[in-house]
Amino acid sequence: MTKVPLTVHGAQKLKEELKELKSVARPRVIQAIADARAHGDLKENAEYHAAKEQQGFIEGRIAEIEGKLSNAQIIDVREVDAGGKIIFGTTVELSDETTGNEVTYQIVGDDEADIKEGKISVSSPVSRALIGKEEGDFVEVQTPGGIKEYEILAVRYE
Repeated sequence: MTKVPLTVHGAQKLKEELKELKSVARPRVIQAIADARAHGDLKENAEYHAAKEQQGFIEGRIAEIEGKLSNAQIIDVREVDAGGKIIFGTTVELSDETTGNEVTYQIVGDDEADIKEGKISVSSPVSRALIGKEEGDFVEVQTPGGIKEYEILAVRYE
């Protein structure tokens, strides 16, 4: 199976969620199932069916996270000598050449991407245009609204 890139922070968040699911959510739903069973007839017991459905979601998420972590290639950008080039995990400050607006993005794995937090997927058009470039370079990005041109103001490895 192919390895999927993941930042140290992204891996930590997944591990914390996994721990929460296994140590809090799973025992809570098991107790809810036991309590619902104690009420008798399971065919018409809505609490039992709801708890079983929730258990299915929890077990599915646990399996999903374990799969992601087992296939992850955790990359700590602080330990990679990129020579000033933009790589996976890099935080980049850009200036839109048309509007002058400045934005900051961190290039992360597909599962970590969240534009509200300034995290863009390594497979996004912006990331693909940025990878390998350096501070001071200009990049053109094909977007649904047309070509955008950015100047790279800063490259940080944090």
